[in-house]
Amino acid sequence: MNGQSLLDRYYTWLLVLERRSLLTAETYKVEIRRFLEWLEMERLLPEEADSSSLMKYLNFRRDKGCLDSRSVAKAISSLRSFFRYMADEGLRDDNPARVLESPKRGIHLPEVLHRDRVDRMLALVPVDSPIGLRNRALFEFIYSAGLRVSEAVFLNIKDIYFTEGIARVLGKGNKERLIPFGEEAAYWLKRYLADARPYLAGKVRSPALFIGKTGKRLSRKGIWKNYMKLATVAGVPSTLHTLRHSYATELLAGGADLRSVQELLGHADIATTQIYTHVDVSLLRESHRRYMPKLRRYLSRP
Repeated sequence: MNGQSLLDRYYTWLLVLERRSLLTAETYKVEIRRFLEWLEMERLLPEEADSSSLMKYLNFRRDKGCLDSRSVAKAISSLRSFFRYMADEGLRDDNPARVLESPKRGIHLPEVLHRDRVDRMLALVPVDSPIGLRNRALFEFIYSAGLRVSEAVFLNIKDIYFTEGIARVLGKGNKERLIPFGEEAAYWLKRYLADARPYLAGKVRSPALFIGKTGKRLSRKGIWKNYMKLATVAGVPSTLHTLRHSYATELLAGGADLRSVQELLGHADIATTQIYTHVDVSLLRESHRRYMPKLRRYLSRP
C-alpha cells in the first residue's frame, strides 16, 4: 500500500469509525503526511518504524524549528492515533507511539479584552455596505455567544431563534448545544438578514447564515482575514478566538458557575474551562495594581 492510499484510508477511519470532527481529522492528516514524507526520506516503511524512529522524527522536526511544546503534543497525539489505526487494520501488532510522553505545558493564559474595548473595536466596522453589515453581525454574534470560528461557519438560518434569543450550534464531535445570545447581537443579525444577506445571496439559495460575495457559506479563512483587518485598524492586537476567551471570562466574572460555562463553551473536559478562572484572577490583580495606589493616594490627602 502506497503512502497516499494509506493516508486516505486513515483519514476515512478517523471520520467514520473514530467519529473525529472534520477539523481534528484534517489536523491529524496533515501531521501524518509529514511523518510519511520523513519515513520515505529515511527509506523506512510505516510497518518498520519503532519508538526510536519516532523520537528521531520528532527531533528532526524540533531541529527545523517546527515544533513548540504545543505542537509536539499534537504530533504525538497524531502518531498514537495513526499507529492505533494500523493495529486495527492488522498492518502491525503494536503501537510504538505509546511510549512517547507529551511535554508538560505550563498554564498559558488566553488573551482577553474588556467589554468596553471590544465594543469600541466592533463600532469601527463600517456598516454602510452589505459586507460591512455582515461582518458587524458576525463578530457581534461570535462575541455574544462565545463561538468557535468553525461553529460560526456552520450556522444555518434555521439555527437562530430570535424569540427565545437562542442559537443551536454544532460543536466539536458534531455535538449540538443551545446557546443564548444578547440583544446587541440580535439587533445586528436582524439588520444583516434584512438588508445585507439578500444582496449577497443574489440567486444563490444557501441555508448558511453567514455568506460571502458569491452567496456561498463564508469560510473560516475569510472570517479570520476580515477580523485581522479590523484588529489592525483598531490597534487591538488579538485574534478572533480572543472574543471567545473574553466571553468566557466575563461569564465567570459575572458570577456564572464553572459547569455552566463549560456547557456554554462546549468543552468536553471541565479542566479546559478552568483556565478562565486563572484569567479572572489575573485581571483582578492587574486592576488592583493599576487602581489601588491611586486610591491610597487619594485617601491619604488631608
